[in-house]
Amino acid sequence: MSVRRLGALVLASLLAFPCARPAAAADFVPVTGSGSTWSQVALDQWAAAVKKNGITVNYTGSGSTAGRTDFRSAQVDFAVSEIPFQLRPEDGSPPEVSKRDYAYMPIVAGGTAFMYHLTKNGKRVENLRLSGETITKIFTGKITNWSDPAITKDMNGVQMPNRKITPVTRSDGSGTTAQFSLWMDGQYPDLWRAFFKKKGLTSYYPTLPGGKQQNGSNGVAAYVAASYGEGAITYVEYAYARNAGYPVVKVKNKSGYFTLPTASNVAVALTKAEIDSDLTQKLEGVYNSADKRAYPLSSYSYMIIPTSTQAPFTKEKGQTLSTFIDYFLCAGQQKAPELGYSPLPKNLVEAAYRQLNRIPGHITAGTDLSKCHNPTFEGGKNVLLETAPQPEACDQEGKIPCGEPGAGTTATAGPGATAAPTANATTPAVAVGDGPVVAAGTTAFAEPVEVAAQSGTALAAGAIATAVLLGALVLPPVLTAYARRRRAGGTR
Repeated sequence: MSVRRLGALVLASLLAFPCARPAAAADFVPVTGSGSTWSQVALDQWAAAVKKNGITVNYTGSGSTAGRTDFRSAQVDFAVSEIPFQLRPEDGSPPEVSKRDYAYMPIVAGGTAFMYHLTKNGKRVENLRLSGETITKIFTGKITNWSDPAITKDMNGVQMPNRKITPVTRSDGSGTTAQFSLWMDGQYPDLWRAFFKKKGLTSYYPTLPGGKQQNGSNGVAAYVAASYGEGAITYVEYAYARNAGYPVVKVKNKSGYFTLPTASNVAVALTKAEIDSDLTQKLEGVYNSADKRAYPLSSYSYMIIPTSTQAPFTKEKGQTLSTFIDYFLCAGQQKAPELGYSPLPKNLVEAAYRQLNRIPGHITAGTDLSKCHNPTFEGGKNVLLETAPQPEACDQEGKIPCGEPGAGTTATAGPGATAAPTANATTPAVAVGDGPVVAAGTTAFAEPVEVAAQSGTALAAGAIATAVLLGALVLPPVLTAYARRRRAGGTR
């Protein structure tokens, strides 16, 4: 056989193999999701973190109700919501029945906060504290002025300005609205049901005289933070208030302490959550926790994941989605506190991995949690719970509010303790050690993050690609040298 023919055959055989991409990005196909704006800050950051690994997660914060609707109508691969599908809605709305197979999976915890915009003597008020009853009266139209005696009582005699209260509620179907209304219905049923005209939760907040309605978490937060938002108060995930640089209300818990929705206070409260077999949450124990650190309106958000390959889902999408989940259940939870959330505890991470294994095409993950860099547990212990700081003495009911003259700061707190805001401060009171907050839609991580290894197919493709490349580089010089030797020695 001639050298030319030999070379042609070898090159042709090499070219017959498809040129594969590097194994790190070989098998990932984009996935789409929609739903909760409560969780969007975290989801956007996690998606940005894995983007450089070739993982594309397109998420639209359209509200929990829209997300559940999108999943049921097969418009998205997954959805995120603060409440499960409402199969028997107490508000009389149509049942939410999905023809797609699905499971619920916890993704991140947090506190529903009450962001407000109020000034006194030309300075921003940052030490506002309210009881649950007072909050419910504000959002049912029973209290309409900041100088109301109930607010003065919560502030232990410190009076707020004589200014109209503007309650800002969601105009869209919202999981945050559902969680808030569920809390009011359970804790203050007489007030809530007289206003709502029925019992139970709702995703669509009723029209409130003197109030304003805005779309999405960004919408309500933006209204309160605007120059015309003086006197306004809204309910929103803590991350949005911190992003906007505005304070949130310290809410009185069952032990008579006023607490903020910090990562540690939420973690403490959620130890009292009851988890059903389908991983949905019962929060009565959270609302009524006797721990003086607990934040009463604590909960976690669900990802609604597909458990079959009904359109539009595929096994290829399952590999992408499960790899993304594997990242945010462990390393991604490290960013939760600085984003305004609370990391998931060990029991919920274990439960989430069991759900991950129901996704078609899923990767193998969660078998060894000693390699899971979630900040809440180490060696099986809930580290965050053990290190959660105690509230300051001035946060107790009947004491002068923290930040007021004579209040004192006798905290018994460790790292991450709540800073005592001053009444005339001009910067928001947030938890010490929480770190900077990154706004939704921005990229927090510049480098690729560690994600699970690719499938055997991807690794094989990478090996073949490497062999082809080496062959293409090495073989031509070898053939040329061989031909020269043949010509020098003569041919037969």
